[in-house]
Amino acid sequence: MACLPDRVRSLVSSAPAVGFSGSRSYAPPVCAAVATLVPAGVPVFVGCAAGVDAAFRGFFPSARVFSVASFGSGRGAFAARSVAVVRAVQSAGGVWVSFPSGACPSGLAPSASSSRAFCGAGSGTWASLSFAVGLGLPCLLGAGEFEPPAVWGFVSLGRGWWFRSAPVPAGVQLSLFS
Repeated sequence: MACLPDRVRSLVSSAPAVGFSGSRSYAPPVCAAVATLVPAGVPVFVGCAAGVDAAFRGFFPSARVFSVASFGSGRGAFAARSVAVVRAVQSAGGVWVSFPSGACPSGLAPSASSSRAFCGAGSGTWASLSFAVGLGLPCLLGAGEFEPPAVWGFVSLGRGWWFRSAPVPAGVQLSLFS
């Protein structure tokens, strides 16, 4: 099994639901290691694309698969499908896990607006992550050699992994003591 940071292990194994996205052309070997961390019965959400989506559909035959065909045709259908997957993970209180194959497109920023996140920047993986971050989901990024833009608020976990926690809701007082 791939050597994953402890924080990746704990986040995935304790998540009430997990959504996955990534490259359509390639599923990194680490996907298999991450899949083994998802407890039986935990809902898994994924799209219908090749690559990372296909790998996780294979690991989780009972995953909820969002098909582009359910959202019409053309480029807008792909964005609508991805928005629906992210929203489903949000509704389930889950964690979003992304495996991009390249660097973040210039100018793309986290946004709770689906039209801003899916602005045609050229990467559905980064657009989905932008939307997930914008909605406040906890997000893991298995980026390998690619770093997320500093302004996105991710923290390095080491070994090519990055994490961005959900924001603290307004009015919540943080404490040093539990």
